[in-house]
Amino acid sequence: MVLNKAIKHVISEEEYLQGELLSEVKHELIDGEVYVMEGVSSNHVPIKGNVYRKLGNFSQNLPCEPFSSDVKVKVGKNFFYPDVMVVCDEQTEHEHPYYSEFSTILVEVLSGSTRRVYQTIKRNAYQSISYVQEYALIDQDFVDVEVCRKRHAWLSQHYFLCNEFYLESISIKFSIADIYQRVQNDGVINYLQQQADFDAIQ
Repeated sequence: MVLNKAIKHVISEEEYLQGELLSEVKHELIDGEVYVMEGVSSNHVPIKGNVYRKLGNFSQNLPCEPFSSDVKVKVGKNFFYPDVMVVCDEQTEHEHPYYSEFSTILVEVLSGSTRRVYQTIKRNAYQSISYVQEYALIDQDFVDVEVCRKRHAWLSQHYFLCNEFYLESISIKFSIADIYQRVQNDGVINYLQQQADFDAIQ
């Protein structure tokens, strides 16, 4: 999602939260200033849906709850809308109805216009949350999944087509091919063509 500044003067958390209840569009609050979140691309939607669906199916037998981008995460006095997040254990009982302070996993889908914000401002904010164990950034324009884990000092690990990776905090395995199912970018198109060529000669 693209962030554009909507209001130039500083507002309080209460003003922001009340405004979000009335607004038809989503906003994020960063350092007291409100930023409107604009629309997403046709590649963004299936990536987010694939991740959310996998987490939803897997977490049915776990004390964890996945949320899509309609629920905010609170970091200090800032509020963000992650594409997907997972909240685990008894902390779900203490959550505010419209935002979380106890996320275990946070996932963002990147585009050219959001990459810098998600890799800097949001990365620093999310990694400051004491409950967060893993932060995943999935690029919609080419095939690249970056996973940062708290227990590995937030060092980045990158995964590509033909790879699998674990979200270790809940022991769930993801196939990169599954994450990019129904996505149309050069990396996916080339991979599918290679698969078709391989099958044709078998």
